[in-house]
Amino acid sequence: MWLLRRRWFWPLLGILIFATVPLFFPAHHITILTELLIFGLFAMSLDILLGYTGMISFGHAAYFGVGAYASAIMLLQFNLPLPLAVLAGALTGAIIAFPVGYLSTRATGVYFAMLTLAFAQMIYAIVFKWYKVTGGSDGIVGVPRSELWFHFGNLGSGKAFYYFVFVVVALSIFVFVRILRSPFGKTLQAIRENEKKVESLGINTRKFKVVAFIIAAFFGGISGALFAPFDGFASPELLFWAYSGSCLIMLVIGGVGTIMGAYAGATVFILLEEVISSYTKDYLLIVGIIFILVVLLLPGGVVGFGMNLLKRKK
Repeated sequence: MWLLRRRWFWPLLGILIFATVPLFFPAHHITILTELLIFGLFAMSLDILLGYTGMISFGHAAYFGVGAYASAIMLLQFNLPLPLAVLAGALTGAIIAFPVGYLSTRATGVYFAMLTLAFAQMIYAIVFKWYKVTGGSDGIVGVPRSELWFHFGNLGSGKAFYYFVFVVVALSIFVFVRILRSPFGKTLQAIRENEKKVESLGINTRKFKVVAFIIAAFFGGISGALFAPFDGFASPELLFWAYSGSCLIMLVIGGVGTIMGAYAGATVFILLEEVISSYTKDYLLIVGIIFILVVLLLPGGVVGFGMNLLKRKK
């Protein structure tokens, strides 16, 4: 039991599981695992705002979507290797997030949330209307999985692409953890707890919130950039507010303010969708009921519930 309480145990176990599972499971399961990793990264990117800075964003899907479009354009029109396309998606998300974050952080609370939603809908409208670049409502189809580098490392197979996504997600988690453990990350958590007190120390909290907004968009752009070649398609739907809502649900189900919670929530959400949708078209109703039950009965999410169980057994 002492092993379960070691800080390094769960990350190591997760790495071992995700690294070896594709060796024993069929292609369909590998596809689902790839989707879990991508949406787990998407949820984690929102968590730096919601869980660690205390800012609720209803427009986070905008950066997921623009990351997907940037990746699709780089892969189709410029024939770049996938790592460069993913980097392009991440940078595009961060660049667009700068003016949005700068303006949105002038407000707080529900006003901040509404501003993020309004800006996201503006970006959605631009993508929807900019037919020459984005394909309009038709989107961009036939996005390839390209190669690891120029004429090297074909990522066309499901297993090869999975391992690429796995490495990108693992590196993202490593960077994310380093950010949170840095003085910058500690300041964000202090802002979440008591922003007025942090301001009284002479710290410009708005600058920290803008940077956090950009970092969240950067990681959101990575997840979108991975999703475009995974799905082979980039459409305006990826920027719609419903994706932001799904990301928020994943976080709440898994556990806000925990890295593991983002991936646990994505796993529960996608598996529920996969299983329930095979039996009924009204699967969103059932997912909604489960979401309500989690909020009422498990306020710390699945991960919070598991951590409480471990503490009781000490």
